[in-house]
Amino acid sequence: MELSNSKAFLRSLLFSYLLSGILLVVISFALYRFHLKESQIQMAVILVYVLSCALAGLVAGKGVGRQRFFCGLLAGLLYFLVLMAVSFLLEKGIISSVQQIITVMAICVGSGILGGILS
Repeated sequence: MELSNSKAFLRSLLFSYLLSGILLVVISFALYRFHLKESQIQMAVILVYVLSCALAGLVAGKGVGRQRFFCGLLAGLLYFLVLMAVSFLLEKGIISSVQQIITVMAICVGSGILGGILS
């Protein structure tokens, strides 16, 4: 992978995690203000995954300029891997079930692919 490609993926991760942070603050405010149910919070977090990974795929696809499908896939996978690494470090292990982990990975990768295709 070329240095410019690495920069494109780092930029895509930066943008996607900035978007995630902003959206999670909005969700936190909504939880505080409107006393949302757990199912509503879960759907909002899934929406954050979808939007953030789609943005990552979009930025990576535009940055690399070719093989956008693969760029989106890789961007979504990188987002997921960083998410799992941080979760692992903060929780001192993996608490989620294998089914939940695979579901989140599929959401991240699928959304990244969609963003890459749309780039």
